[in-house]
Amino acid sequence: MPAYSSLARRGRRPAVVLLGGLVSASLALTLAPTAAAAPLAPPPGKDVGPGEAYMGVGTRIEQGLGAGPDERTIGPADTSGVQGIDVSHWQGSINWSSVKSAGMSFAYIKATEGTNYKDDRFSANYTNAYNAGIIRGAYHFARPNASSGTAQADYFASNGGGWSRDNRTLPGVLDIEHNPSGAMCYGLSTTQMRTWINDFHARYKARTTRDVVIYTTASWWNTCTGSWSGMAAKSPFWVAHWGVSAPTVPSGFPTWTFWQYSATGRVGGVSGDVDRNKFNGSAARLLALANNTA
Repeated sequence: MPAYSSLARRGRRPAVVLLGGLVSASLALTLAPTAAAAPLAPPPGKDVGPGEAYMGVGTRIEQGLGAGPDERTIGPADTSGVQGIDVSHWQGSINWSSVKSAGMSFAYIKATEGTNYKDDRFSANYTNAYNAGIIRGAYHFARPNASSGTAQADYFASNGGGWSRDNRTLPGVLDIEHNPSGAMCYGLSTTQMRTWINDFHARYKARTTRDVVIYTTASWWNTCTGSWSGMAAKSPFWVAHWGVSAPTVPSGFPTWTFWQYSATGRVGGVSGDVDRNKFNGSAARLLALANNTA
């Protein structure tokens, strides 16, 4: 999740060493390295072209930023339990050791979009998160109006969305949300959307043996799939609902596995805002999900 407009990412201020109290600010010394600031992403509805999307870009269209309670005021109920983040190239360079030290147990990293875009920071993020001891997984930003669910699942599985039982790899995520550059449901009927999602799931499972996690909002799912319950017994559900004490889960799912509760979180090792997430269970259950031993 990138920041933009009034919530543009802010870099840390360098520490200044004063010699005799008369040294000008031009002699300021940076005492510790920080994550490099990333370029600002296009806001939703502003020509979010192929390859530029990120987890939550469509959620912003539905929920906005600052429309509800201040997302920077995170209560104890939100930050308790097993915490994580999701990132893409819009976060720039990330210090994953610092992310781990900040208490993050898991991370989802953008791998692909459609069938012709791989995030240019995916490989570095995926490897460095693993080396820092973070349980990580990959996500695919869906473009249902561009190609079939089968084709996009193949592209995802071949470009970062694979899985192995190594204690640090979560099943891949299908990020399917409000179209960031057009009609909410990508011009598909509810029947067509159900078919698209089912095809993606079936091919991803055939390629990886895992059920894909589904990320979306209650509003999008209820509107674009007709409150479909057909994935409830197959896919873990990741709900996006910001600035609330408890998320609204769409009619088609009994509960949530992950909850993206803020789009304006702050975490050591990441420059500026980053999505904050919570796992609905213990650290042992997160590991079981990763290793498919649940």
